[in-house]
Amino acid sequence: MRILVAEDDSVTRRVLEATLSRIGFDVITASDGTATWRMLETLDGKDAPELVVLDWMMPGIDGIEICRKLRTTPGFELMYIILLTSRSEKEDLAMGLTAGANDYISKPFHPIELESRVRVGQRMLNLQRSLTSRIAELEGALAHVRRLQGLLPICSYCKKVRNEDNYWQRVESYITSHSDLKLSHSVCPSCLERVMKEIDEIPQ
Repeated sequence: MRILVAEDDSVTRRVLEATLSRIGFDVITASDGTATWRMLETLDGKDAPELVVLDWMMPGIDGIEICRKLRTTPGFELMYIILLTSRSEKEDLAMGLTAGANDYISKPFHPIELESRVRVGQRMLNLQRSLTSRIAELEGALAHVRRLQGLLPICSYCKKVRNEDNYWQRVESYITSHSDLKLSHSVCPSCLERVMKEIDEIPQ
């Protein structure tokens, strides 16, 4: 998983990068808010980060504003955001989450806490991908299903059915034209017995 670390303090940025790289993540960095947003806008596809560790206070665009922009810009709505800040008041936490952050780490951070919170984000992103895939599969299946509904008139003698245009047609023709089913023909045991009996009764 690719992670973007946005932190203006060079020491903290290097520690974040080293910690996340050590546990196996592909890390890219930005040193201010403007560079962060520019990077997010230009990267796409496999190069785009799925998770961002975002410092609250940065030159240019601050972390809170980047959170808001991510949540209102198509393509970024589902990015997992961890806000990093020295602020610790409950009001600050509420402000960060309201702006769009998924999680919050206070400075100075502990590497174990950072890893744990990033792992949570990774699990959430995996679940999100799985859910998106399942929804796509379900929508694809529903697109191929055509349901027969309502009252269907059928002749008591010949068993033909009356379609929407008031024409009578064979049951198998109606079913194949109103669903994705393909019918194969066979003979049921009772019909086979009747036919064989009729054949036996034919004069030799």
